[in-house]
Amino acid sequence: MLKIDIPASFALSGDRLSLEPHDPDFVQNPYAAYAELHRVAPACVWEQYGHWCFFGFDTVNALLRDRRFGRQILHVASREELGMAPPEPGLANFDAVEAHSLLNLEPPGHTKLRKLINKAFVSRQVERLRPQIATLANKLIDSFAPDKPFELLVDYATPIPLVTICGMLGVPASEGPRLLEWSHAICRMYVLAPSEADKKAADAASRDFDLFLRDHIARHRKTPGDDLLTALIAAEEDGETLTLDELVSTVVLLLNAGHEATVHQMGNAMKSVTESGIDPAALFADDKAAEATVEECLRHDAPLHMFTRYALEDMVLEAEGREIALKTGDRIGLMLGAANRDPRRFARPEVFDPSRPNNQNVTFGAGIHFCIGAPLARLEMQVALPALYQRMPELKIDGPFRYADIYHFHGLERVPVLPG
Repeated sequence: MLKIDIPASFALSGDRLSLEPHDPDFVQNPYAAYAELHRVAPACVWEQYGHWCFFGFDTVNALLRDRRFGRQILHVASREELGMAPPEPGLANFDAVEAHSLLNLEPPGHTKLRKLINKAFVSRQVERLRPQIATLANKLIDSFAPDKPFELLVDYATPIPLVTICGMLGVPASEGPRLLEWSHAICRMYVLAPSEADKKAADAASRDFDLFLRDHIARHRKTPGDDLLTALIAAEEDGETLTLDELVSTVVLLLNAGHEATVHQMGNAMKSVTESGIDPAALFADDKAAEATVEECLRHDAPLHMFTRYALEDMVLEAEGREIALKTGDRIGLMLGAANRDPRRFARPEVFDPSRPNNQNVTFGAGIHFCIGAPLARLEMQVALPALYQRMPELKIDGPFRYADIYHFHGLERVPVLPG
C-alpha cells in the first residue's frame, strides 16, 4: 500500500493549495499529496505556480482536448494586453528555439508541422524500428560484466532512446554526449523558477544546439540520407515546406523529447516492477504481457506530472462540480501524474497491476498535443525492459530509489544495478 505521508509544506485553505515543489517529501512521494487532493480538492489554485490545477482523470482528459485552451497565447492577445512581462534579453537564443516548437504552437502553425512530422511516427512506421532497438538493447547488455554493477539510467536507459532518435535524424551517435548536455540544460528551464545560472546555461545550450543543427541541416541538403531529417527537409503539405527555423525547432524538440521522458520512464518502471514484488518473468512472459506491463508502468509512475495550457478566451469553466472564472491568458495546470492515480477512475490506483481493465492513462497527454513520439516510447520500453529482465533474471537494484528534484518532471537520480 502507498504510504500516506502528506508533505510538511502541504497546506490547503478552501480552494488554495500551498505546496513547495522542492519539499523533499513531495519530491520523493508526490502521490501522498495527490491522494489527499483527490479526496478533498481535485481542483485548486496552487499558490507556488499561481494558477488553477486539476487533478482528476476525467477533468484532465477533457481539458487536454478542450480547444478553448492552448499552449500558445500571443496569437490571441499581445503581451501588453495580457500584462505579461517582456522577453528576457538573456534568453533570446532559448526563445528563438522555442518559437517554432510543435509543443508550443496552435493551429494553423501546429497543423502544418504535425502533418509533416506525423508520417514518421505512426505506429506502423515505428514498428519497423523494433529489430534495431532489440539489437541495441542486447549489445548494451552484452557489454555489462556479469559480476560488475552498472547504472541503469546512464548505461542502458539513456543510450536506447538517444541512439534511436539520433539514427532517425541522421545525427552521428558520437554526438550523443553533446546533445545530452544541451538537452539537460534546456529542460531545466521547464521547472518552477529556474535560477539565473540555469537560464544562462539554457540560453548557451540553445545557441550551440542551433548552430550545430543549422550546419547539420545544410549538409543534409547537399547529401540527403535515408532518415527523418531528409524527409522533413523534402516534405511538402498543401504546397508548404518547413522553414529553416521550423526545422531547427522541430529537431531540437524531437531530440529532447525523444529521450528525456523515456529515460525517466525506464527508471520509474524499474522501480514500479521492483516494488510490486511480481515476478518479472510473468510481467514480460510474451509480447502481450510486456505491452500490458508497460502501460501500467506509464500509468503508475509517469515521467511528466504537469502540462500547462492558456485560456484562449474569457470563460466560466465548469469542472469538478464548480464554476471557475478564467480570463484570456490565464494558465491552468493539468496534473498528469495525479490523474493517473485518480481513485474515481482506477480501483486501488496505488497498486501496480498490469491486469487492470481499461487501463487508459494520460501520460502522453491527449488532443492535438498528444505526444507525437508515444508509439516510439512505448516500443522502446516494450523491447528494452523485457530484454533486460530476460537476459539478467537475477538483477537487483543496489540501493534505495531516490527521485531527482526536478518537478514537474519526475524521474530517479540514479538506478545502480547488480547483475546478480
